[in-house]
Amino acid sequence: MRNSLPDLKLLQIFDGVVRHQGFAPAQQELGLSASAISTYMSQLERQLGIVLCHRGRSGFSLTSKGELYHAECLRILGELEGFARYGTALQGELRGTLTIGVLDSTVTDSTLPLADVIGEFSREHPGVYLDLKIQTPHELQVGVLDDRIDVAIGAFASPMNGLLSHALHREQHWLYCSDKHPLFDNKRIPPDVITQQRMVTRGYWSEAELARQGFTQRSATVENMEAQLMLVLSGGYIGYLPEHYANYWVDRDRLRPLLPASFGYQAPFSLIYRRGRAREPLVLTFRELVRTSVDG
Repeated sequence: MRNSLPDLKLLQIFDGVVRHQGFAPAQQELGLSASAISTYMSQLERQLGIVLCHRGRSGFSLTSKGELYHAECLRILGELEGFARYGTALQGELRGTLTIGVLDSTVTDSTLPLADVIGEFSREHPGVYLDLKIQTPHELQVGVLDDRIDVAIGAFASPMNGLLSHALHREQHWLYCSDKHPLFDNKRIPPDVITQQRMVTRGYWSEAELARQGFTQRSATVENMEAQLMLVLSGGYIGYLPEHYANYWVDRDRLRPLLPASFGYQAPFSLIYRRGRAREPLVLTFRELVRTSVDG
């Protein structure tokens, strides 16, 4: 009779192999030789009675059953990690690692004083190791679902299934041009003239999102706000930026918003975490600190 409960070590090795896409790339993290990893993987496959992955000259790839098993493996490992953190918390002191994900360029947002929140959390729970990641909305959601990120903060236009969210605030965005752009000194600009300008947008914006802002095409894409600011400051493009992020340049007459009455939107920010992790002490404690800070 096959053992239906593989050793935890085998599951961790399998996950490491998948994340590194091969036996050799996973050696350093797992502290094992490629041959040892191969032996463990074969042991796991024998116990399960299925082939989890293809390996050879053609490269590494999961089988269809391997993909399904890895998804369940991630869920189990995440639950066990949360269970371990819960047990530690019962001892009266939070320990472990808290991985926080956040959208870029939030450091200037006084409505979301994340630096203050992290500072308070670190002082109250010095035994917790913090890992802060700056990623796109899609990457943040996938990271939370895969348990690579414990909590994430950002604007999520298309929430994924399996996530819980708590609304925080709305971030104001305006359409900006720089002092090097031909429209900078023109105070009375028809909207149709603005929509014909060279536009830079974030790569994760869909065509539908672009159309909602009144534009039919883009001339450049970026993956973060700093890159977008750089292109707008160049004078070759116009683009949307968070008001708090652009204010430094507006105060120095380097940027100005274009027709605020017509071009502007608010991005709803929220804190997300995976369904089933709401009561984990690290997630719960950080979540409540964020909410208290934003609610003021």
